[in-house]
Amino acid sequence: MHAPLLDWLRLALSQYVTNGLSVAVGLVLIVLGVYALDGLSAASAASVGVLVASLPDVPSPKRRKFMQMLPAPALGAPLFLAVQLVQQQPLELGLVLVPGTFLAFMGMAWGKRGGPISFSLMFSMLFSMATPPGHPDQALMRTGWFLAGGALYLVYAVLTAHLLNTRYRVQLLADCLLGLASLLRTQARRFDPQTDSPAAQQALLADVLRQQAALADLLQSTRDVVLESPTKPHRQRLAGMLLAVLEARDHLLACELDLDALSRHDDGQWLPALEQSLLALAASLEALATSLLLGRTPQPVADLRPALARLQAAGAAASEQPGTGALLGSLTDRIGHINDETVKMAALARGDVRPELANVRSSWQLFVSPTLWSWKPLLGQLSWYAPTLRHALRAALAIGVGYTVSLHLPWASHKYWILITIAVVLRANLAQTVERRNARVGGTLLGCVLVMLILSAHPEPMALLLFVALGTAISHAFAIKRYLFTAIAATVSGMLQAHLLMGGISPGFALAERLADTLLGAVLAWALSYVLPSWERRQIPGLVQRTLAAQARHARLALALGQARQPDLDWRLARREAYDSLSALVQATGRVLAEPRSVRPPLEPLEALQARSYQLLAQLTAIKSLLMLRRGQLDMDEAQPALALAAQRIDHALISPGLPAAGAAPPAAGPAQAVDSALMPAPEQLPDNLTPALLRRLGLACDMAGELRLAAARVQTPTGPLHD
Repeated sequence: MHAPLLDWLRLALSQYVTNGLSVAVGLVLIVLGVYALDGLSAASAASVGVLVASLPDVPSPKRRKFMQMLPAPALGAPLFLAVQLVQQQPLELGLVLVPGTFLAFMGMAWGKRGGPISFSLMFSMLFSMATPPGHPDQALMRTGWFLAGGALYLVYAVLTAHLLNTRYRVQLLADCLLGLASLLRTQARRFDPQTDSPAAQQALLADVLRQQAALADLLQSTRDVVLESPTKPHRQRLAGMLLAVLEARDHLLACELDLDALSRHDDGQWLPALEQSLLALAASLEALATSLLLGRTPQPVADLRPALARLQAAGAAASEQPGTGALLGSLTDRIGHINDETVKMAALARGDVRPELANVRSSWQLFVSPTLWSWKPLLGQLSWYAPTLRHALRAALAIGVGYTVSLHLPWASHKYWILITIAVVLRANLAQTVERRNARVGGTLLGCVLVMLILSAHPEPMALLLFVALGTAISHAFAIKRYLFTAIAATVSGMLQAHLLMGGISPGFALAERLADTLLGAVLAWALSYVLPSWERRQIPGLVQRTLAAQARHARLALALGQARQPDLDWRLARREAYDSLSALVQATGRVLAEPRSVRPPLEPLEALQARSYQLLAQLTAIKSLLMLRRGQLDMDEAQPALALAAQRIDHALISPGLPAAGAAPPAAGPAQAVDSALMPAPEQLPDNLTPALLRRLGLACDMAGELRLAAARVQTPTGPLHD
């Protein structure tokens, strides 16, 4: 099958589409049931309740699923009723919309969990505006059906979370395998001699950093589901495969260490072979992911170890430059470890081996995201420069301006559509706002055409409800992967739902007016994104400090693995935080590029900081591999003091009080480097004693920690006033 078709097949079989279809089925079942009980008006109001309750329904742990989703309909119902009661009174309606928007967007203080809740509250108000005016008793009746729809969907979501949990585990893991395969392909391009120019290598490194950040986010979502209660054999196999993915990612990162040095000595004979090895492993991971998604038993993965051993031997025999054979051996060994983890994943999926989950089985709660609601995240966002508070104020102002403008337009505007556009386009940062603005306008144009075609056929209300369900499924499924599809589908479902809320009494459809509403809302959202901005320059110092602290803790615990019988649970948690903190910094750097130049932080030291952080992680991965996989070839009596001293130096370099001056020289060589300088024979000269190689790695890690701290100092040095 051609690669594009395979990509679409994998997307169709992914958790995104499964989740969207689950939402659509729930919507159809509930709305059709209410329609049979009390007609179109009740079904339309119930459909809004279902929509509001369904937004937080994403693949997530089974535990406390009900409590995770409850805030959406529970808090949305009072807002729905408030709008119902005052929708004929412009001033009073504005006084509901503006503070309601502020409260809704403050929900983003809870991060990924809070985002869907915020939009649920906004849609509760805005779809309530789409209903025809009525008496208070009608408002109460509609709110009752709103609550009924939301409550029924909560029960449905809890049931489907249990029914689909096994499938979600497989799909999320398959998505991680595909993410790792994509990262392998990008890393393979770094081995291509045709991309050896500094500019090309820098661009590829930036791609690697972005993909590492995306994979870190995906891995945490996968941990939340796959590591929950790994008590059954099938769950344990999937958990074991996830741990193998983490190990393979570490070894892939370590490939960066000697790549540049080998590139300078390679004559085009060895790098292409290494590139093909990585591409072969990527293909194996993709085939494994596809088999999981199709529910098939995967084929065993071809072991590349023999071919890598022959390549290493040929390189050692043919190399004319000293050290080239050692560099080639180091890289082939790391690719060999990736191969070992890939082979292990396939064997676990086939049930040929048993997973090793001693720590994870008993302490899985430590690896998953918190599920309890707490006031602490909200209290942390109550300062003037807090991003969530400023975004909530900005959103409230945008909704207020949009509502005021809609009251004075020369055409028959649909106020709720202008406000919906503002709500979905306006994001917490300028980069995402611009991206959503473009997708929203294009998606609305296409969606309007589809709605015109649907309404021109004068379908029955039942058919319209099915179109609403289909649009909801697509918009829910592609919200993360393909937002343009979400914009198109959301336009179709939103307009048809508004049509149903009006009782189907307006068969006509003014394309020009709807597009004008959309364009106006998008422009207002974009323009007001510059009001009370949360420029990344203000957030980056905190992200830098988090990164430094995480790197220091990870280094301390990674180097402690040299102690006999040292448990690795704390190290695994520290490794996760090291990757997650760096992922947040990489993503923030990407958003910086969309901001005005006058408020950007210095990009060169920021990029250097990211590169040094990954290089430090790579050095520590290489050291960890020596301690865990080559312990018998180390003189631990000599290594233990050097490990302790290196941990102390790295800790001091990264978290000691006060940053060094931006122009300071690198730290002077300490005892770890002195030992390293005295014992520096090449690894191939001492095949049975890798202690000198360990000492060399420790010295390089200490140097890298010093360079990382200097890069952090340059990032945090003020470059000019910031007016916001």
